[in-house]
Amino acid sequence: MVEKTPINDHFWMPFTARNGFRKDPRIVAAAEGSEYITDDGRRVFDSISGLWCCGFGHNRAEIAEAVTRQLQTLDYSPSFQLGHPLAFELAERLTRIAPEPFEHAFFTNSGSESADTSLKIARAYWRMRGQPNKTRFIGRIKGYHGVNFAGTSLGGIGPNRKLFGQLAEADHLPQTWRAEDVFTKGQPQGGEELANHLEQLVGLHDASNIAAVIVEPVAGSGGVLVPPSAYLRRLREICTQHDILLIFDEVITGFARTGCGFGAQTFGVMPDIMNLAKTLTNGVIPMGAVLTGKDIFDAFVDDDQADHLIAMPHGYTYSAHPVACAAALAALDVFEEDDMVGRATRLAPVLQESLHSLRDLPHVVDVRNIGMMGALQLAPRDGDLSVRPYEVGVWCWHHGLYVRWGGDTLQFAPPFTATEDQLEQMSQTLREALLTLR
Repeated sequence: MVEKTPINDHFWMPFTARNGFRKDPRIVAAAEGSEYITDDGRRVFDSISGLWCCGFGHNRAEIAEAVTRQLQTLDYSPSFQLGHPLAFELAERLTRIAPEPFEHAFFTNSGSESADTSLKIARAYWRMRGQPNKTRFIGRIKGYHGVNFAGTSLGGIGPNRKLFGQLAEADHLPQTWRAEDVFTKGQPQGGEELANHLEQLVGLHDASNIAAVIVEPVAGSGGVLVPPSAYLRRLREICTQHDILLIFDEVITGFARTGCGFGAQTFGVMPDIMNLAKTLTNGVIPMGAVLTGKDIFDAFVDDDQADHLIAMPHGYTYSAHPVACAAALAALDVFEEDDMVGRATRLAPVLQESLHSLRDLPHVVDVRNIGMMGALQLAPRDGDLSVRPYEVGVWCWHHGLYVRWGGDTLQFAPPFTATEDQLEQMSQTLREALLTLR
């Protein structure tokens, strides 16, 4: 039995309902495979891979051993004016796994930093191209791009922005959910009309003033909103037509979550910039990356520039941290050698049926899924969107299931190492929980 954890307010918890947590603390003391172990010794199935992070399963020995070796070799080295071997190895390996045309990796420490870095690169790129007026950014309603300054502004989840006011000027495309698509299994059809809203913003601001559009291939934290089949392709066409960069935030969708290696491959649409984090290290150590193609990288490269001048004045103290690089390289070994794409592909139909089997239960107004991610949308109670998901999440925790709740949805992204039996038991636990709601 693990010793119970004392609760206090010294730890200012992120994105947590303080009062509810203090009355009923949910404490994780250990993890193994697809399960968490609580401080009272219970095993709880992790249906969200930590926080969309640990898709390869918890406590992978291969990653732990790589981290230990690196800590005993090189604990820290700056990436400002210095390099270390694993940074170059990881960049080459990552760009080899990523789809074309990505050839260059800029390392960050989180998805939030990847979002802000990609937006800075976009602005700087247009300046280097002699078009400094291209400064505006466009996000999407229900989108999530972390919680840093620019990412918060471009994100489209209202409660994440309301408390902080207008941080930076931003426009937003409509979300991709349509009423006619409720209970669709996998990807709905059509959707060009949703992408065509970008033309209206081009007409309002003129393309000469727009630097980039940033979207998640699938809006994850906003409720697993799967784009209709024509949506991303049409968005790509409009961006290309008007010389606007397209950024895919693949912090959640990267590394097999949508069924292919990356969401761009699942949907057959290539962005100009790709943001990564989370599963890059299987959640073991914070790390992110921004991938670009040769054209963007070459805009910053000048072989005739004086040796002492810095071309890209941006980076972080922990960019390409040696221990994070070791964790990422080991995670990529697991990704390839354990065939995580194949595992996700084989389990995805089980997840789909497990979730859609709940569609007729009280208060369920939609079920959405693609690959190894999905969501149940619940009807509000007394005008409160989030109370029912909260109640289900807490009930499930006490009955062996960790579910992420956000807004009016329950969200799912199980580890690719989960078993069919675990997914079916997850569905049964959810059924029992939903039947307790009023």
